[in-house]
Amino acid sequence: MTRDPEAVLAAHLAAMQDRPLAQATRDRLAQAMLDWFTAGWSAIGMASATALRQLAVASMPGQGTAPVFGGASTQPLAAGFANAGIAHLREIDDAHRAAMLHPGVVAISPVMALAAAQAMPMRRVADAIIAGYEVALRVGEALGTRHAAGFHATATAGCVGAAAASAVALGLPQAQLHHAMGIAATQSAGLWQLVDDEAHESKSLHPAFAVRNGMTAAWAAQAGFPGARAFVTGRRGLYALLAGDGPLAALDGELDAPERLNTATIKAWPCCAQLFTPLDATREIMDRHSPAPQEIESVDVVIFPHALKIAGVRWPSKAAETPFSLPYVVATLLSKGRLGIEDMEAPDLHSPALLALAERVRVSTDDGFQQAFPQKRPSRVTINMKDGRSFEALRELRRGDPEDPFDWPQLQARMRAFAPAMTDAQAERLSRWCAAFAEAAQDHEPCLPSPELFGG
Repeated sequence: MTRDPEAVLAAHLAAMQDRPLAQATRDRLAQAMLDWFTAGWSAIGMASATALRQLAVASMPGQGTAPVFGGASTQPLAAGFANAGIAHLREIDDAHRAAMLHPGVVAISPVMALAAAQAMPMRRVADAIIAGYEVALRVGEALGTRHAAGFHATATAGCVGAAAASAVALGLPQAQLHHAMGIAATQSAGLWQLVDDEAHESKSLHPAFAVRNGMTAAWAAQAGFPGARAFVTGRRGLYALLAGDGPLAALDGELDAPERLNTATIKAWPCCAQLFTPLDATREIMDRHSPAPQEIESVDVVIFPHALKIAGVRWPSKAAETPFSLPYVVATLLSKGRLGIEDMEAPDLHSPALLALAERVRVSTDDGFQQAFPQKRPSRVTINMKDGRSFEALRELRRGDPEDPFDWPQLQARMRAFAPAMTDAQAERLSRWCAAFAEAAQDHEPCLPSPELFGG
């Protein structure tokens, strides 16, 4: 019998909707929702968020009831597009080690837009989001590291995940769900050349277009259009044409394992996730030894080479580059004792003290560390003091990884830190709304994402 992993994956998504959700998955879904809203709220006031809202309305005009972060409600396609882009602006949306993408923006954004446009029960919303994570992460893991070096997997695998999420939200049968993913795969794109050409401001368009194309693919399948069946493994599928080198077994293997949602990482730092382990290691040294910035002779950072393919900015020339500069984020953390949203949005890139410390941050790579990637993200930080002392820390996993997760109160505190414009009442209302996804008793209740939840 010919192996057909894409068909197996479609059947798996259909079967998932018919089985009870484990409490751990329900709890993790509530956390993913709170993370997504945190990411969206954190960027509401940015000029780029305004531009995304305007672009969505200009390119996808029409009235509707789907809320948009920081703006007026609109029709579902425009809302999904805008919210995916806005929630990605701050680089704090969730991530994944093996798939090397941001799953929440492509899985949650389309479902929230569709749920606001047509009544659907909480359980269907949950199933749709879980399906989006399942597909984006399985496809991303299968495409692997060679793909992720040239393509932004949030845009490629994420497009297929957005289609799966949308198809389940629309209630499509298994055959049409398969078609939706196949249609979306033919629209998958997202080149890292934008980083090479210093067009970092356009990175948020990758998940925005992925959601737009994924939602449209689901509607196309609903309308009867067929999709590529072997959209990953075929002779001219994603794996062959987009430099795939990961394990194809990720598509249809370990179907009895917990949902892929449970393997995502909630980000601890407001920057590119490739830089988390050096920041975690630096934080560990600071907590143990409290090195005074003016007494630091040098900082040696050894990291896996792939990190610098995406986050290789030596020193930012503009705010949009700060999340991708290892010397900037490490020097800022050491000099200020923290790394916050304001450090990325309004950086003082000409501060003499910060520049002097950043010049003493020496970055190198280790091929041995690369061999552990992507399952681990090793980084070693050594801080050498002027008095001859030396402090070292090695981190292989990131704070917020499944092995070192946040709890609910920590996520609430994170939300307030990353979205300071939120009032106490708004934070409480949003926390309650997201927490409802953890309660099985809510499964048959209608999901009503109101504009108030979006700061609109």
